[in-house]
Amino acid sequence: MAGAEVGVCCRRLLRRPRIILFGDSITEFSFQENGWGASLAHRLARKCDVLNRGLSGYNTRWAKIVLPRLIHKDSSAENTVAVTVFFGANDSALKDVNPKQHVPLDEYADNLKSMIQYLKSVNIAEDKIILVTPPPLHETAWEKECIAKGEILNRHNATTGEYAKACVKTARDCGIEVVDLWTLMQTNNQDFSCYLSDGLHLSEEGNNFLANQLWSVLERRTLALPVQLPYWRDVDHLHPEASLLESPHE
Repeated sequence: MAGAEVGVCCRRLLRRPRIILFGDSITEFSFQENGWGASLAHRLARKCDVLNRGLSGYNTRWAKIVLPRLIHKDSSAENTVAVTVFFGANDSALKDVNPKQHVPLDEYADNLKSMIQYLKSVNIAEDKIILVTPPPLHETAWEKECIAKGEILNRHNATTGEYAKACVKTARDCGIEVVDLWTLMQTNNQDFSCYLSDGLHLSEEGNNFLANQLWSVLERRTLALPVQLPYWRDVDHLHPEASLLESPHE
């Protein structure tokens, strides 16, 4: 009898779709207050889980190695709505000043392609993969951060822009979506400093900007997802099992 009850219970498990955020510190910090990841999770509450797989300080060389440990072929792969791949802020560090994080431009593009191919190999199709370019770098603000750590400026906005272009080209070559954050934040030569908290990482305004850009891509992919389990006012309080175990919202 107990086995039958377990079987019934398992058949009623709710498997929620998921979106995976994979990137460096800008992704890892995205679940902080007013972060872009937290914003997406809020918009998709009860419809889709948003999983943070950000790794502060990582470049694509290291990301390519750890990706199979974070996302692998299992029953949940088919339940994945989207994966964001958001690297470049560290890859574009100047080689002479920051050789540990720097990745040459060609290798950066190859690493992105490798990660895309891996995701496809675990049944995450091209239309579920979204590349995000690094944001622009505000050199004056970031130089102050470097000096405070006893270092010199280790990144240039023009160099970051070359990596952003390589990211966009890779996305086009692979037939996948891309959010060109570097270009979008500098449209019409606008002052983009408000989007950055320290010249490199996103401010509250920058987080909101990215959340909106991604939502324009994700909204159509999640629009048809049902809200799981009924609204509390719709639960039959006299016979809750009828509402909660046989819910059409499952």
